[in-house]
Order: sequence, then structure tokens, then C-alpha cells
Amino acid sequence: MKSALLLSGGMDSLALAYWKKPDVALTVDYGQLAAEAEIAASTQVCKELGIAHHILRIDCRTLGSGDMAGTKEDNLAPASDWWPYRNQLLLTLVAMKAVALGVTQLWIGTVKSDGGHRDGTPEFVELIDRLLAYQEGGLRISAPAIDLTTSELIKLANVPPSLLAWAHSCHKANVACGQCRGCNKYVEVYQELNNDVAGLP
Repeated sequence: MKSALLLSGGMDSLALAYWKKPDVALTVDYGQLAAEAEIAASTQVCKELGIAHHILRIDCRTLGSGDMAGTKEDNLAPASDWWPYRNQLLLTLVAMKAVALGVTQLWIGTVKSDGGHRDGTPEFVELIDRLLAYQEGGLRISAPAIDLTTSELIKLANVPPSLLAWAHSCHKANVACGQCRGCNKYVEVYQELNNDVAGLP
């Protein structure tokens, strides 16, 4: 079985890369504002772990909404960082490359807190897995950390702090803005990890 990971360079996919050590990692610049920082983080992680890394560039910014696209939120948006059908889009693009590379198992870094979006739920993962498996290539999709919080995933994977420091979670820029949901999550996870080390409640 040849495995691949959709690697954004954020804490979740970075921890999953360290945990699962896929054969291939795929990072997508789809027009998001933080694309270059995500690519830099992903490239460094793959270099340190010896993972083959492929970067796909397809500009879909005109289709985006909210923080990641630098536009007004869509009326259907459940949160400011919602991009319509983003995970479906990314999985389709990555699957097109993965199947050409002979990949049979594609992992995504979805975690428990992603369930606030429909495309971050176990039901979505099951449906997209069935859809891709039905087609030529029989590619399978799974989210190994979907029942874990980000801090639980990082601890389970035993990610070294030096590697975790490369993670880029900002939704708005290549330098962390400190104000978006991605930056807030980054800070919250570090606080949780530090509290665990210190033995605080």
C-alpha cells in the first residue's frame, strides 16, 4: 500500500505526518492567502522526515469566501474561515495527483474540532471515501485523527517541539495575524500542551 497525506503545514496535518510517516505528502496552493507559508512549513517537515513532497498550484481564489480568500463571508458560512466545499475541492485535486503516483491510501488531518463544518465530520469522510473508491484507481480516504483533539494528536504522535514550531495555522497571511480562528487555535493548543507538561488543570 502506498500512502499519501494532504499536508497543509498546520498543526494537525504536521502531527499526522510525524505520526503516520506517509510515502508522499501533497500540499495545495489553491489561492488561499497563507499559501506560501503553508508550503514553506510543509516543505521543511517533509525534508526533516524524508517524505516525498509534491506542491500543486491551482488558483481558486475567485471561488473562495471569508478569511482564507480575503473576501466577504458567504451567506451560508458557519464561520469566518469557511470556503465553500473546500475539503471536497482539495481532496479531489490531491486525489488526481495521488492516483497518478500509485497511491492507494490518502490521509487527511481532520480532527475532532473540525466537526463545526460539514466537511470536517466523520460522515463527510465516509462519503468522500466511498465516492473516490467507487472510481478508477480505488483510492481510499481516511482521517486517522478525527476522534482526537489537536493536542491529543500531538501528544499521541510525540511530535518534537522543534518540528511543531514550523506549523503555520494563520488563515489570513503568511505571517501570523494573531486574530483569526487559525491563530487562536494555535495559541490554545500550545496552552493546553504547556498545561499538561506543568500538570495544571
